[in-house]
Amino acid sequence: MPVGAENADGGDGDGGLSPQERFESWRYLIGRTRDCEMTSAHADDFAAQMQRSELGPVVVLGTSFPSVRFLRTERMIRRSDPELVHLTLMLSGTMAMRHCTDRTEVYGPGDMFLADSSHPYEARATSARGTGPAQPRVEGVGIDVPTALLPIPRRQWRDLLGQGLLGRNGAGALLLEFLRGLDRQAAVLRPAEASGIGAVVVDLVAAWMARELDAEHTLSPNARRRALVENVRSFIRHNLHNPGLTPSEVAAAHHISVSYLHRLFTQESQGETVAAWIRGQRLRKAHRELADPALRGLPVHAIAARCGIPRADNFGRVFRSAYGLSPRDHRPGTRASTRVRPTLLTTMTHPLRLTGEPEAEPPQPSGLSRTALAWLNVSMEYSPW
Repeated sequence: MPVGAENADGGDGDGGLSPQERFESWRYLIGRTRDCEMTSAHADDFAAQMQRSELGPVVVLGTSFPSVRFLRTERMIRRSDPELVHLTLMLSGTMAMRHCTDRTEVYGPGDMFLADSSHPYEARATSARGTGPAQPRVEGVGIDVPTALLPIPRRQWRDLLGQGLLGRNGAGALLLEFLRGLDRQAAVLRPAEASGIGAVVVDLVAAWMARELDAEHTLSPNARRRALVENVRSFIRHNLHNPGLTPSEVAAAHHISVSYLHRLFTQESQGETVAAWIRGQRLRKAHRELADPALRGLPVHAIAARCGIPRADNFGRVFRSAYGLSPRDHRPGTRASTRVRPTLLTTMTHPLRLTGEPEAEPPQPSGLSRTALAWLNVSMEYSPW
């Protein structure tokens, strides 16, 4: 069982709860770290989903729900203040928030914003247009971090409250991408993995805040190192199409030496090399694209090339070794793709399944460490294909 994971499902898996009981269950899970008054016009017909996971001291909330009003007052703060910073990424719908001032900011999909448990706020989450009345319509990912873990003093980062913070480049883009992956994978993390990833989350939030405030000097060496590793992983994933992607190119893009890149990466990836991580990511992308019905018209060698693997013969051999069947047999509609393959199961080091999604996450190629796989892929000495 994954560590610290709790779910509230307002759909078919609601355990026979009434709509009001579903609302109360959802409010309870939210309120464990985001203590506030929650009201909804849909309380009598509440349909929502919630996944709450604990990564050490960090809490991750992934949820979808109808329109809801959130209110945290001065009285609530005096009664109990856990001293948490709340970071929210909107995925659908809008959030109109008034924090500390009379000014209201409106956030939409792709926006990130901060709230502080030590300051009052009022927020109204409103459904996206064009969805049915009984469907969850506001979606978001939230992380709750103890303020004591952040290296930046509260008097500095509280200036970010009430601002629309976009994750389009730099540390913001990296954090946004990490949050999306975390929402998909948090429920399947094991205890040792969860604790390590919680530390990464804190470092990424701190790096993002420091960039926004021009205060990078406040970050610890460990925070800067972990943020750099996640930036390297993100760069690799976005350049898998390049067959010439080597550790040297990765190091140059980040203005560090190749030897430092290797040392840094192996320290943060349980000994896995940069080249091995690149190869694993290429195979994972190919596995996913071969199974995509929308790409069925592309020949196998074209998909291999899209993943930076120009030699189709080598690709077929390595793919079969990793997954137990040929690339062609893995494509939808083939008899082999619908059978359970024992050899496929024995080559997976850490098969992951996404909670609440209709299909399982593609199995992982062998040779990748358990922790590296768990780092959400956000989270080689070069060997040509």
